[in-house]
Amino acid sequence: MTRFAIGLSLAIASGLAMPAGAADVTTEWTSIKAPAAPQLKPVTVDPRTTALLVLDLMKNNCGARPRCQAMVPSVKKLIDAARANNMMIAYNLTGAGKVEDMVDPGLAPRAGDHMIKEGRGANKFYNSSLEPALKEKGIRTVIVTGTSAQGAVAGTTQGATERGFKAVVPVDGMSSEDAFNELYAAWHLAKGGPVALVDNVTVTRGDLIKYGN
Repeated sequence: MTRFAIGLSLAIASGLAMPAGAADVTTEWTSIKAPAAPQLKPVTVDPRTTALLVLDLMKNNCGARPRCQAMVPSVKKLIDAARANNMMIAYNLTGAGKVEDMVDPGLAPRAGDHMIKEGRGANKFYNSSLEPALKEKGIRTVIVTGTSAQGAVAGTTQGATERGFKAVVPVDGMSSEDAFNELYAAWHLAKGGPVALVDNVTVTRGDLIKYGN
C-alpha cells in the first residue's frame, strides 16, 4: 500500500473525512439568489459591416412557445431595419429547412439573403457556410436573434466571438421555453461567460440599436 493510500485510510478512520454532504454542491442551489439582470446597453452598428442572423424561427419550435411567438414582431422590426439599411441577413431554418415552415411569413427571407447551409446544433458557425459568407461581405459584427436563447442564440454568439466577430444580442429578439432560460442566456453573454466572450458582446434591446457609421 502506498503512503498516500495509508494516509487516506487513517484520515477516514479517525473521522477526518469531509463532512457528509459537503461534496454535493446541489445542496446550496435552493438558497442561491439569482444575480441581477444585465444592464441593456445602447449600441451603434455600421450597416456596411454588420449582418443580422435570424435563427430557427420555425412553426415546430417557435410556434410551440408562447414567448417566442410574442417576440416575432420585434424580430420583424429588426429585419425591416436591416433591409432599410441594406444589411446582410442570414437565416438558419431547422427541420426540413423550408421557408414555408417558418413561424410567420413576415420573417421570410428574400432573394439575396444568405441561407446557412449545414448549420446544425446550437452554434450555427460550426461546419457551416456562415463564416465564409460573412467574411466575403466584409462583415465584422453580427446581430443575433432567434430561439432558443440558451441554445442557438448563446451558442452562435459564442461561435461568432471565437471567430473574431463582435456580437450584438437584443433580448427582445431572443426567446426560450421560459423566462429563466432567457435570463440565463443574457447573463452568460453579458457577465457570466469567458472574457473573450463577454468583452465582445453587447446585450441590448431592439430600440437601443442605432444604424450609422
